Amino acid sequence: MDRFDSLRLFTRIVELGSFTRAAAALGLPRATATYAIKELEDRLGVRLLERTTRQVRPTVDGQSFYERCAVILNDLEEAEAALQPAAANPQGVLRLDLHGVHANRVILPRIAEFRARYPRIELRISTGDRLVDLVREGVDCVVRAGVPRDSSLVARRIAALPEVVCASPDYLARCGIPRHPDDLARHEAVGFFAREQDIQYPFRFLIDGRTAEYRPPSRIAVSDAEAYTTCALQGCGLIQVPRFRVEAYLCSGQLVEVLADWPGPRLPVSVLYPRHRHLAPRVRAFVDWVAAIYAERFGPAPG
Repeated sequence: MDRFDSLRLFTRIVELGSFTRAAAALGLPRATATYAIKELEDRLGVRLLERTTRQVRPTVDGQSFYERCAVILNDLEEAEAALQPAAANPQGVLRLDLHGVHANRVILPRIAEFRARYPRIELRISTGDRLVDLVREGVDCVVRAGVPRDSSLVARRIAALPEVVCASPDYLARCGIPRHPDDLARHEAVGFFAREQDIQYPFRFLIDGRTAEYRPPSRIAVSDAEAYTTCALQGCGLIQVPRFRVEAYLCSGQLVEVLADWPGPRLPVSVLYPRHRHLAPRVRAFVDWVAAIYAERFGPAPG
C-alpha cells in the first residue's frame, strides 16, 4: 500500500469509527487495514488511533493528522477529477436525503430536468425531516431548512424563505386575533420539534433590529412539516411556516395570516455535504443544479 492509500485508509477509519467498515468501504481485507495503520504509526513514531471494543477514535495527534490529511487528499482528488472526462459527464450513484416538503414541492417536480441533463447519474433519494449522519450512512448530500448545526459539514445556502404566522378561521373566531407578538402568551400554537435533538422551535420575529423568540403555549406538538400544517387547518393553533408551503391555503381562506406587521427572519435552506470529503462531479452537478432551481423560484440566496 502506497503512502496516499494509507492516508485514505486512515481518514476513512476516523470518519467511520471502525477498521472493519473502513476496510469494507475501500475493498480491503481487515487484516490489511490493521497492518497498514501499524506501519503508518511506526513510520510517524506516534499513536494515531485509540482502539476500544466498541469504537476507534483518533488521539490528539491523530485528530491533528486527520485534519491535514483530509485537506491534502481533497486537493489531490479534485486535481485528478478536473482532468477526467467524468467532470464534464458525471456518472455513478448519487445518494440524497431531502427535507420532505422541499422534495415534494420544489425538487422532485423538476427532477426530470436533472435526469435529462445528467442521464448517467443514478439517483437514490430518501426524504424526511430527521438528522442524517452523512458519513456513516453513505449519503452524498442533504437539503435542509434552518440554521445548520453540524460544523463538520459544508453548508451552501440556496434560499432564504419568508415566513408567515397563520391559523384557521375557526381558531381565530374562538381565540381572537393577535396584534403583537406579546399577545402570543395568551394564544395557543402547534408545537414543532426535532426528534433527535429534543428541540422545540420557537416563533421568531424581528423587533427593533433584533431577533426575538416567543414560545406560545401548545397542547399538541409534531415533528413532521406536513402534520404541522394539517394541525393548523384543524384549528389546533397558530403556526409559523414558510409562505410557499401555505400559499394555497391562504388564497382559499382555509388559513388566515396574522402579525403581518411583525415579520420574522427568513428561513435559510442549505445543501450540506461533508467538509473533508472530495466533492465528486455527480455531487457538484446536483449542488449547482438545485441552487439554480431555488434561485429561479425564490430569488438569489443572500451570502
